[in-house]
Amino acid sequence: QVQLVESGGGLVQAGGSLRLSCVASGSIFSINAMGWYRQVPGKRRELVAAITSGGTTNYTDSVKGRFTISRDNAKNTVYLQMNSLKPDDTAVYYCNALLKRTAWGMSRGYWGQGTQVTVSS
Repeated sequence: QVQLVESGGGLVQAGGSLRLSCVASGSIFSINAMGWYRQVPGKRRELVAAITSGGTTNYTDSVKGRFTISRDNAKNTVYLQMNSLKPDDTAVYYCNALLKRTAWGMSRGYWGQGTQVTVSS
């Protein structure tokens, strides 16, 4: 079993900050990439930011310069520091991890349950 548990969502005013955390636990051999996605009702889930095990990062254009993704490999944890938040950032944020459960297994993606981020104007 593998579990991803997110925390840190909430309600914040425009211009404010939030920090999301996601811990992966269970039967894990190695974690390749970890990332954050977000989804609003009626729209597709979109990638916000991702980070490889080596620390290479990727951001969607709308959050560049405002959000920072980081990870602690020893703790199987990924973070998303969100600054200068805008109402358009309001969404459910999901953590994703691309991982292997055994040395000989294939990598597959796992999802957290999601955490709500609401930015008021």
